[in-house]
Amino acid sequence: MTKSKLLTTHLHDWHEDHGAKMVSFAGFHMPLWYQAITTEHITTRKAAGIFDVTHMGRAMITGSEATQYLDNLLPTRIHRLENGGGTYSAFCTKNGGIVDDLFLFRLADNEYYMVVNGANRKKDFGWMKKHTKEFNVKISNISDSTPMFALQGPAAVKILQKLTSSDLNSVPRFHSVKTKLNGFDVIATRSGYTGEDGFEIAQLNVNLDKKKLAVQLWEDILQHGKGEGLVPVGLAARDTLRLEAGMALYGNDINENTSPYQARIGFIVHLKKEKFIGKEALVTEKAEKPQRLRVGLIMLEKGIPRTGNPIYAKGEVIGEVTSGSISPLLRKGVALGYVNRAFRISETLVHIEIGKKKRWAEIYHPKKLLTQIKKQANM
Repeated sequence: MTKSKLLTTHLHDWHEDHGAKMVSFAGFHMPLWYQAITTEHITTRKAAGIFDVTHMGRAMITGSEATQYLDNLLPTRIHRLENGGGTYSAFCTKNGGIVDDLFLFRLADNEYYMVVNGANRKKDFGWMKKHTKEFNVKISNISDSTPMFALQGPAAVKILQKLTSSDLNSVPRFHSVKTKLNGFDVIATRSGYTGEDGFEIAQLNVNLDKKKLAVQLWEDILQHGKGEGLVPVGLAARDTLRLEAGMALYGNDINENTSPYQARIGFIVHLKKEKFIGKEALVTEKAEKPQRLRVGLIMLEKGIPRTGNPIYAKGEVIGEVTSGSISPLLRKGVALGYVNRAFRISETLVHIEIGKKKRWAEIYHPKKLLTQIKKQANM
């Protein structure tokens, strides 16, 4: 796709004016980095980084049967969400495959806010509307009228608190609040894709022809975070941060051929619900156990694992890498991949074939690795 055919966010010109390396991503012309991947990555772990994530999809779901609709659409217990509460979930096919993973927040009775992956915007809105026929529900695509920023890192909440009278420290993880930031109406959700604390901020009612308002809020946040070390961060560091945290990327680590159980996000599936799309297939898979499982990997030898690299145990191929890079803090290769269930996960040492050479790696638990990384960041 040529640059002229790519979509742009409200901040596109700002990114170019501030020297960002721009690339094509999810159909958008987006910043890959501003200074350097390692600098932006480590600054987010030690202080704070702000990301333009306007390319992601956003929807409002309203109507008298919005809750029933979402309970049918998603495998998670939506009816149990309190106002302000949120959850990680996924759309599933009838076969149990993942159409997309997402975050959903209940703003008020029969009013929900959803965030989906940028590359899947068209597919996801089609999927949602396809299943509205039985319900009194309205799906509003607000993606183009809500610039979205992610403020992440140990200092993120402190920085954002300077711009609002709302008590952000009282907002629990995976909860949301409607508030004002320097006078701008926003939905702020305590969520992210880095393994750090922080908020994702949707600035409401700002179309592309009003992009100066998005630039103003972006620069306000940067100015208030200057003393805390805040920097703008591109997509490259966002990828290395999520890999260190063991977070899946749709299209690489999860897709319609992987189920929540295979991806080890089975906690989003509540089989006691009366019905939801994909329930029958997921009931069967849980009973029979998935034949492959997603794992985290860290290199014990030099080498950067990449998508498609075979994973070996005892000389036999047991799986493959689905995404990989290098951890800027550990200075070691890290990856996600799938291995056959027959392989005992407790046997953590494996080989990854990189450049026709088999190199030692270890299967890790994402939370354990992230704890190690955060300690390293504070040293």
